[in-house]
Amino acid sequence: MTGVHASAQQGFSTQAVTYAQGRPNYPRQLTGWLTETLRIDAQSTVIDLGAGTGKFTRLLSSLAPTLIAVEPVAAMGAQLAKLLPGVRLVSGTAESIPLASGSADALVCAQAFHWFSTQAALAEIHRVLKPEGRLGLVWNVRDEAVGWVAAITEIITPYEGDTPRFHTGLWREAFNGAYFSEPEVTRFPYSHVGSPQEVIMDRFLSVSFIAALPAAEKANVTAQLRTLIDTHPDLRGRDTIAFPYQTQAYICHRLP
Repeated sequence: MTGVHASAQQGFSTQAVTYAQGRPNYPRQLTGWLTETLRIDAQSTVIDLGAGTGKFTRLLSSLAPTLIAVEPVAAMGAQLAKLLPGVRLVSGTAESIPLASGSADALVCAQAFHWFSTQAALAEIHRVLKPEGRLGLVWNVRDEAVGWVAAITEIITPYEGDTPRFHTGLWREAFNGAYFSEPEVTRFPYSHVGSPQEVIMDRFLSVSFIAALPAAEKANVTAQLRTLIDTHPDLRGRDTIAFPYQTQAYICHRLP
């Protein structure tokens, strides 16, 4: 589908299963933020834009029965359909959402907005939201104050290239007062607990630009991650680890 960055199309298509296994979930406190700040309840119509494999969709589905998941990458959508067969799934991009104008009370992007942080996307999100609609942006952000987490960043960053990333902050530039208010953030601590294979190997081999690498380079990243697990004193010999994150949740109000 046009409008999807090559890293996302290739990487997420080839690693959809690994993505579903390795990506963290979200802290329990986020449910309160969705209901109190985004004002999502059983009467709300909600769009999950860039829904991926349904990690965040599952949380939304417990709050809003009228939920539409929008996902452009077929392999990711297939995983969502397996996980949540009762959720309506449509193929679309942020710049072309196949839904009627003024049809949703809230639209949420989890781990996704940096891929399409453009005026065209905000104009389309503005179109599908009702006049008092809310846009929610959510990211799980690695806590790089922890030494071995920072070491993982050093391993993967050389392969980033021009791939859109949350940490650059460029996604904020789309908010120029034309369609939405400035993003207002709430932060929550979160730990992804599991085996090193799940929370490190599956998690980082499913990163778009890593998943899209040629086999030899991907093997090199894999070897570096395994060496880190085998040698770092906080990881070596552990069956279970807690990967530290900070979940950042932003609300943006639709402007007239």
